[in-house]
Amino acid sequence: MTIIPQETENNQERESRISLFFKKYEIGKLLKKCNASKATGIAVIEIFWYLICLMFSNRSMYMQIETNRFAENFSKNTVYRFLNNGKINWEKFTVTLSERIVNQFIRPLTSKERDDVFIVDDSTYHKTGGKKTELVAKVFDHVSMKYVNGFRMLTLGWSDGNSFLPITHRLMSSGKDKNVIGTIEEYDKRSLSYKRRSQSRQKATDVMIDMLTNAIKSGHHAKYVLFDSWFSNPKTVIQIKKTCNLDTIAMVKKSSKIHYVFDGNKLDIKQIYSRCKKRSGRSKYLLSVNIEITSENDKGEIESIPAKIVCVRNRSNKKDWLAIICTNVELSEEEIIRIYGKRWDIEVFFKSCKSMLKLESGCRSLSYDALTAHVSIVFTRYMILSVEKRVDEDDRTLGELFFLISDELQDITFDKSLSIIVQALWDSVIEFLTLTHEQISELFKNFIERLPIYLRNSLQISVN
Repeated sequence: MTIIPQETENNQERESRISLFFKKYEIGKLLKKCNASKATGIAVIEIFWYLICLMFSNRSMYMQIETNRFAENFSKNTVYRFLNNGKINWEKFTVTLSERIVNQFIRPLTSKERDDVFIVDDSTYHKTGGKKTELVAKVFDHVSMKYVNGFRMLTLGWSDGNSFLPITHRLMSSGKDKNVIGTIEEYDKRSLSYKRRSQSRQKATDVMIDMLTNAIKSGHHAKYVLFDSWFSNPKTVIQIKKTCNLDTIAMVKKSSKIHYVFDGNKLDIKQIYSRCKKRSGRSKYLLSVNIEITSENDKGEIESIPAKIVCVRNRSNKKDWLAIICTNVELSEEEIIRIYGKRWDIEVFFKSCKSMLKLESGCRSLSYDALTAHVSIVFTRYMILSVEKRVDEDDRTLGELFFLISDELQDITFDKSLSIIVQALWDSVIEFLTLTHEQISELFKNFIERLPIYLRNSLQISVN
């Protein structure tokens, strides 16, 4: 009797799940719409399937060939030609695929009142062999605080607080020729390849607006745009509001060059903070002020929109503070802080792609088109895992009966986290201290009395 290895069973289950994903979201038809098709020979969907599953094989294509484990009915050159094809619109592919997943799968599982968000951020894409790689440049890595060879991977994603989906990306080079250490090729200005390379050398804020506009045209929508202080300047915030009709929640850059209108005066964030009285005690935030954001547009006209700045303590340094700006002045301070917390989803995404999905190590090509294709394939892998994670966690995906009897997955809440902490404290006191019931009650009452009023209200506890 032949025993089927556990690894074989896992491979069959994995391929079955990927096959269901391909059929549900019509990956083959989508690839064809994005110019990835062949009149004869090997079907494009077979090559794309192989590249998606390659991550789970624990071997690169090169090692599969060297160890005689490459069992596909096409050659390695076929794969290279597919990746190097500059006519395939990979940006359209990831935008459309993520839109189908969000609107067909995730939105029916969540209420309309939930705050879904667009998240914009960049991460360093390290690339070795810099002088031979097309458009590779000296880019600043904010983690190591050094310049490295590679790109800035500018990414737009969507999140509802539980599921994160990447929408699109740009591998940003440098606009200065002296910082570009790779080759710079000439292309027909009418081609997609030229447009892709041209955008890689533009300002990241301009490319971000273009990415948001394309996502909205493709059917994506959200209530807010989140990003950190690297993209937070008045012109960008106003442009997002005017062009995309989206409110922004972002970290404020502590710069003396950026000013806001407060009490009729143009002040930077440090001046605003120093002039205002801070909230005392254990408040969730230190300061909340309404301001005007002003900027000069391309026509030389001054544009302005109202906004609210909320200052909070820096958890890593209690003597320091952070400021968050929101263009929806009707939103409460607690909601601004809570919603901005969703920005962390994209940091988890970057970590997962680099550590587990072979973002930086999975492609050794020197072509900018191939690198763009590779990143889009990694994004597709993450979308598959994100869908599977949602299916495993959300009982409402099992069918109509479970949809009716199961609750919606909870969004990020402050009250729930606090209740868990208090309950853990109560259980620890009962388990480790030999006290009477009256002593425990008195201890707990004393603990509650020491909490600020807003925490008591969150716990819905009375000290009387």
